[in-house]
Amino acid sequence: MEETINQVLFLLKGVWKYRWHAVIVAWAVALAGWVRVYTLPDDYQASARVFVDTQSILKPLMAGMTTLPNVEQQVSIMSRTLLSRPNVEKVMRMVDLDIKAKTPKEKEELLNDLMKQIKIVGTGRDDIYTLSYSNENPRVAKDVVQSLLTIFVEGSFGDKKNDSDKAIQFLDEQIKNYEAKLVAAENALKDFKIKHSGSLPQGGDYGTQVQAASDALNQARLDLREAEQARNAIQTQIYGNGTGPNGAVAVNPELDARILTLQKNLDTMRMQFTEQHPDIISTKRLIKQLETQRAEDAKTAKPGGDRGANYSPMLQQLNVSLSTAEARVASMRARVDEYTARYDRLKTQSVNGPELETQLAQLNRDYQVNKENYSQLVARRESARLSGDLSNTTDMVKFRVVDPPTVPLTPAGPNRLRLASLVFVGALIAGIAIALLMSQLRPTYLSQHGLRESTGLPILGSVSMNWTDHERAKRKRSFYAFGASLAVLITLYAGVMARMLLTA
Repeated sequence: MEETINQVLFLLKGVWKYRWHAVIVAWAVALAGWVRVYTLPDDYQASARVFVDTQSILKPLMAGMTTLPNVEQQVSIMSRTLLSRPNVEKVMRMVDLDIKAKTPKEKEELLNDLMKQIKIVGTGRDDIYTLSYSNENPRVAKDVVQSLLTIFVEGSFGDKKNDSDKAIQFLDEQIKNYEAKLVAAENALKDFKIKHSGSLPQGGDYGTQVQAASDALNQARLDLREAEQARNAIQTQIYGNGTGPNGAVAVNPELDARILTLQKNLDTMRMQFTEQHPDIISTKRLIKQLETQRAEDAKTAKPGGDRGANYSPMLQQLNVSLSTAEARVASMRARVDEYTARYDRLKTQSVNGPELETQLAQLNRDYQVNKENYSQLVARRESARLSGDLSNTTDMVKFRVVDPPTVPLTPAGPNRLRLASLVFVGALIAGIAIALLMSQLRPTYLSQHGLRESTGLPILGSVSMNWTDHERAKRKRSFYAFGASLAVLITLYAGVMARMLLTA
């Protein structure tokens, strides 16, 4: 601690030795600084505050019908890009500042100065933006702020109409392309249906139709068997003695029962197997043999002996019922033949059916895709038109100028009082620094201890200063002069401050 104190005292003594150098430097710096501060040009600042009202009643009303623009984001982006180079150049042209620039270099310097001096402060929560600019000419400052305000208000939505028109133009081109594709798909589908009108499935695929035809055929065969059984039952009642019409011997009932049972079994197997199945083939062969045997028995039948039985009323009624049953059997046989032909035709068509169904499904899919895209593009175009009209309406966003720019009457700067104080403090620091530097460049030891510490040599003796009256008077005058110079410097500082306060 003692060493530190000694070092500080040593430095203070060195500064005191070169105090006149410090005073001279302090006076020079103070006078030069005050002159510069006093001659600084006045700086006039113009500002404007604008409130952006983005809460429009159209938003909830148009929700779902169109794409609503993000007004808050657009205004925020515009406020951040307001100081872009094109906007600042536009401001220069609007205020005629570019006339002052004779060369490209001067224009670039003027542009950089504008970009540095223009300030934009926004409060995102309150949507209030403040535009400010400082210039030596108050009229220029006001005009610049007014130009910035105009660009800010008009530039926020100036390009929205152009963007909407471009989007609608693009959608119109796409709609024309898809309209041509849709017409081509419709023609291709029409030509395919005309070409394969007899081969295309009606009411389902070929598998479904073949199965339906098979079911209908089996049902018709079953109905035929039932009609034949009813007819045979009537024949049995008429020819109960075993003889048929005109005295012929009736068909063997046991043989008919076997044929009927085999036909029912055949119908059941057809619902499970195809016509090429071995069981179906063997059953059909057996039925054919039994029918052949029945026909041969009918040929060899002998006429009966009671001829008067054919004229009884009951027999005549049974003959009428037999005729009806015969007609029903014929009708059922015709139906079986029709369903058989239809089933065979569908079986034949089902060979090429899957390929036709695949082609038809592809054509339908292409048509549906083109139709959906066309419908979506038409809806998007109408939405784009509505969005463009909505973006350009004045009701979506309102700009309210809270504080319009005006010509400032009093300068906003520079703050000469603060600058003059800084110059005074700087002058004192500069003087002390010069004195300290001189003491280090030309060191002088003012005590035996300092000399011993610096050289490390023993001190054999010292000679003390014997001040005469003349020297004492001279030294005293020097102290007075030094104090007077500091007092005058402080007084001059006070006068400068007073002068600036009066002219402020």
